[in-house]
Amino acid sequence: MCGFCGFTGQVLNRDNLSREEVLREMAAQITHRGPDSEGYYLTGEGAQDSVAMGFRRLSIIDLEGGSQPLFNEDGTLVLMFNGEIYNYRPLRDELTEKGHVFATHTDSEVLLHGFEEWGEELLPRLRGMFAFAIWNTQEHSLFMARDYFGIKPMHYSLLPDGRLLWASEIKCLLRHPDFVKEFNEKALDGYLSFQYSVPRETFFKNVVCLRPAHCLWYRDGRVEERRYWEPAFHPDEEMTLEQAVEEIDRV
Repeated sequence: MCGFCGFTGQVLNRDNLSREEVLREMAAQITHRGPDSEGYYLTGEGAQDSVAMGFRRLSIIDLEGGSQPLFNEDGTLVLMFNGEIYNYRPLRDELTEKGHVFATHTDSEVLLHGFEEWGEELLPRLRGMFAFAIWNTQEHSLFMARDYFGIKPMHYSLLPDGRLLWASEIKCLLRHPDFVKEFNEKALDGYLSFQYSVPRETFFKNVVCLRPAHCLWYRDGRVEERRYWEPAFHPDEEMTLEQAVEEIDRV
């Protein structure tokens, strides 16, 4: 279990705190998710197209080389990732054949090069549990995605002036000085029915839970969220009832 957080733009109500201090305070809220190491990435001095990203790591694969943030060869893409990609080895082999050069043995780097090669079409190729964010340093855009069943968490908040905050856990967002805490009464509908807030709703106004099997683009102060996968059932119409019973027994 790892965790990450970040925000774009400057910090207005900083109380004499630097952007880095705000980022570190946000990341400190998820130390329990990543006790092994931490990493930070900041650009600019708070311009609208600048970014601050923080990461807390629990080491599982490539203990020495798996630190984050992770960069592609030319430094144009910056990745923070929480989860595990089960089929990363065949994906890595395919990307290597296409000319990508890997610096580590992590599944994280497969996401980075896979996104560089296939863009959003990487997502249906993945088998695993994941939540990740990729910052494009040239386009000043952010791409985020969550696994098919929402095993790994992801939340975000778009501030009124177009700045974006995001994190594995909501408590990180609450530590940003410009986030205004307000109770979201709409979340009660789901809670009273299911005993939890139903995504996209959370118990805080203007905090959105990125839904399972959804991805998000952040560009020019705007968010575009869409579904990239949905379950489908394709029955084998040629199978007899007896064959179906035998198949159920087999599996």
